[in-house]
This record gives sequence, structure tokens and C-alpha cells, in this order.
Amino acid sequence: MLYQLHEMHRAMMSPLAAFTDVGTKLFSHPASPLAYTPMARQLAAGYELVHRLGKKYEKPEWQLPFTEINGKSVAVNEEVVHHLPFCNLVYFKRDLPEKIRRNDPKLLVVAPMSGHHATLLRDTVRALLPNHEVYVTDWIDARMVPAADGTFHLNDYVRYVQEFVRLLAPDLHVMSVCQPTVPVLAAISLMASEKDPCMPRSMVMMGGPIDPRCSPTQVNRLATNKPFDWFEEKLIHTVPANYPGAGRRVYPGFLQHAGFISMNADRHVKAHYDFYLDLLRGDDEDAEAHRRFYNEYNAVLDMSADFYLDTIRMVFQDFALPNGTWEVDGKIVKPADIKNVALFTIEGELDDISGEGQTRAAHDLCKGIPAKRKKHYTAPECGHYGIFSGRRWRTTICPQIAEFIRQA
Repeated sequence: MLYQLHEMHRAMMSPLAAFTDVGTKLFSHPASPLAYTPMARQLAAGYELVHRLGKKYEKPEWQLPFTEINGKSVAVNEEVVHHLPFCNLVYFKRDLPEKIRRNDPKLLVVAPMSGHHATLLRDTVRALLPNHEVYVTDWIDARMVPAADGTFHLNDYVRYVQEFVRLLAPDLHVMSVCQPTVPVLAAISLMASEKDPCMPRSMVMMGGPIDPRCSPTQVNRLATNKPFDWFEEKLIHTVPANYPGAGRRVYPGFLQHAGFISMNADRHVKAHYDFYLDLLRGDDEDAEAHRRFYNEYNAVLDMSADFYLDTIRMVFQDFALPNGTWEVDGKIVKPADIKNVALFTIEGELDDISGEGQTRAAHDLCKGIPAKRKKHYTAPECGHYGIFSGRRWRTTICPQIAEFIRQA
């Protein structure tokens, strides 16, 4: 019922969003006479603020048409090279001769399925493109997947990763950001146990809950303080009839978004007030930065209920990976079986989602990897998003990843 009420609220807000969008343009567009009236700037700013608070945010485009290589602009084309019911594997093909492209490392970036679209990693991909052949897992909104396509569990995520790795092998490197560090480590561990010939050369793990018992954060404590049944009763709802996935049980994106906002409510209120002031001052650069950030941040997707509940139970309550109790298709996940894959873990000093030591725990689990093929970096004064986007990512972290991959 909550999902249906949300859709009704959206429908009621649509006229207001459309009205305020028109109002913004009437009082700001150079061709409009109203843009030159005494209160035009204040009215335009107020209209736009209300419009952005009430509008529906769709999945953003990647918007990566070019990259710069050796000072020259090179076109980039997005290609879906493999499709599964819950994921598209997207290849960012650079317009270069095949011989040159083959000389760059092949990198699979496993994006999180944690409420936001894979485009949240736009800055990540942008920085990697000049020196890598980049493939990204673009997860599909569960409400858009017909119920006839079946369910999606955490173990299915592991199988998807294995399928992508085998498709792109050999000479593949795998990079996981946040939540997927756990299923990616599981996928590669199982492949190692089976002595799979398609093993990747390296794995880069960034800000993920490999062992959430290390430096628990607010997110970790929520998962442990509430009983498992609470998550199913309070957070799981059914997709309404106006979507292709009608009838599918999901953790709705709008509930996830409410959780994101509540974690830093004061910061978001201040950001919107500052946006209003930027519009009044005519500070277009800061205003545009606000638009770009919230166009991404407010665009959320539904997660399969089975996947979400599996993650709560197995990752955050049972600690199945570090405890050695995780089983996929009757086989125990054993990270210690990994021997010939280089490991690089990255954490942010100020990460309030995956605490200090949670990602580094992979080093203790992967006992079979020689010490000389392991590396760890803690980014100083860096939060969760800062390790894969922003200035520190571009100038410090990405160059270290590029160097590590080429040496692997």
C-alpha cells in the first residue's frame, strides 16, 4: 500500500512540478519580458527550488562522449555487450585503433546495487577512460524487470559477476566500489576454488563491507540492532501495476532515498538553501554543480527484495564471508583459495558508511595471496564518496590504481 500511496503522491505533485518549471523559465529566460521585472530573480529562484524538490528524477545519462588521451580528444561510444535480466554490461569503447586499445588494461568496474544507478560512478569512469578499456555493470531498476524473469538473490549477483569475468577474460582486472566488494570477493574465491582458467589478474576493492564488524558505522548498527523480520515487514513492498515489474517484491528506491537524506538531513537542507542563494547571486557555476549532484543523488532504483534481505542477513548480521559460512550452489566461499590475483584495497579515513578496516579485512581473508601482491591505501580526510569521485579520486587514488593494475 505504501508504494501505491507514493505513486499517488507523485501524481499529485506532477502539476506543481510542471507549473514551477514554467515559472522558472518565465522569470529567467532572456527572451521573456518577465525576466526583467524587479522581483524576477527571486521568483525564478523560488520556482526552481520548489520544482527540484517536487520533480521526478529519472536515471541520468552517462554523458561521457569524449575522453582526453595524450592531450587529444577521443570519442567514446557506449555499447551494451551483454544483457541479463537485472543487468546490462556496458562497454565504453574509445575511438582508437584496436592495436592501441589492446595495449591498455581491460577493467571490469562492478557498480553497487544499493539504491543509486551505476551512473553514480560517472567520475570514476571518466578518470579511468584515458588508460583503460572500461566495462561497467549497469544494474536495472527492479521495478522495470517483469516478474516472469524470476527472482534475484545475493548469490545471483555472485553468478552475474562470474559470468561477466568469464566473458571478458583473459587479462582482466576487476574493480568493485562499495557494496559489491563482498559478492565480487565471493565470486573470485569460488572461481579460485574451482581452478577456473578465467581468473582475473587483479582485484581492486574500494570502501566495502568485507567485514562489517570492524569499526561499525550507523549503517552497520542499523542492520544489527533490528531483527531480520523488521526489514521484511517495514521495508519490502510490491511494485504497483503501472510498471513492467508489477507484483515483484522490492525495497523501493524512495525509501532508500529517505534513508540517505535522514543520515545527513541538516547538510541537505543547507545545500538547498545555498542553492537558492546561489541563484539569487547569479552564481551559475555553483548552482550547476548543485543540479548535477542532486540529479544523480535523487535518481534512485528499486532493489530486489530477495537481494536486499540476503545482504542484510548474510553480510551484516551473520557476517557469512569473514566467518566462512557463505555457501553458493553447495560450495563454501573460501577467499584463502585465491593465490594468483593481486589485491588492492582502498578506504576513506572519514568514511561513515564502510568504517575503517572493513575493506582491509580482505587481506586477512585472502591468505593465499603473497604479501608482495597486496596493497592497501587509506585516503586521508576522505569520506565514502570521495574515494571514487572528486579531486582526491582523480589526482591521488586513480593514478595509484592505474599503476597497480599495470604491475599486476
